[in-house]
Amino acid sequence: MKLNYTKTCTLPQDLIPLLKQRGLVIQDERKAINYLTNIGYFRLSAYCYPLLKDPKDGHIYKKDATFELVMNMYRFDRKLRLLLFNEIEKIEVAVRSAIVNCISSELNDVFWMTNAAYFDNPALFSATFELIQSEIDKSKEEFIFHFHNRYADSYPPAWMIAEVIPLGILCRVYNNLKSKSLKKKVAGYFNLPLPVFSSWILILNNVRNLCGHHARLWNRKIPMVSVQLNHPFFPWINSATTDMKRIYYRICIVKYLLFTVSPNNTFTQKLKSLLAEYPTIDIKAMGFPANWQHEPLWT
Repeated sequence: MKLNYTKTCTLPQDLIPLLKQRGLVIQDERKAINYLTNIGYFRLSAYCYPLLKDPKDGHIYKKDATFELVMNMYRFDRKLRLLLFNEIEKIEVAVRSAIVNCISSELNDVFWMTNAAYFDNPALFSATFELIQSEIDKSKEEFIFHFHNRYADSYPPAWMIAEVIPLGILCRVYNNLKSKSLKKKVAGYFNLPLPVFSSWILILNNVRNLCGHHARLWNRKIPMVSVQLNHPFFPWINSATTDMKRIYYRICIVKYLLFTVSPNNTFTQKLKSLLAEYPTIDIKAMGFPANWQHEPLWT
């Protein structure tokens, strides 16, 4: 039997004595109230959770648990999101370009994205097409206005559509293509087999969305699992000993794709600098294996 939700809103200043009663050390209460006001306890509670004693539902903090440790985890997570979002942007732009350029060229049809003949599942095409139409209709981009004002064609060419639809919709377009050879050609540009590339772009889209919505990232367990990369073209990790549901695996995907997209990137140095800045962060909770720096991907 389900219960009715009976908890009431507790203001930040009233949370301080409650948190201290539970064992959380708060040295600067005024600063803590400011953080709780501007960030919100519900968001910060995810960073409090690792500091709770077992069983967690007892809501009693471990010895030496401090509000500053909570804020350190929050700050680290924020910087991790910014780092990954910046690198994923490069990859996303490259994926959009590769899909549009390769398929438009091979099919010799700049309007292929709105042509049902090129797609495998009619029902999926129809649903995706509705989403594309909606994005075009609500777009305020000058190039969309210019196209409709100047040309009689019903829909813009693929490269214009690719600029106004979310990556998730573009993933659906790509995965529903009828031609396996076309999909392989796009995947091949990134030195990946088709099944791996298809799963990786969906995984990165998920990470991108988590970053974009400021969601907790660092110790999150993400259900979406990648297809194994068995014969890597570039240096890779030991997938067999890596938790594929943790963020470390996704960080490795970003690094691998950067070999193609941005060969002279400084991602490794930025990642190591971030980890060094926050030495109290439990990187095991992120899925980092022991001696991860010595894996081929990072050396």
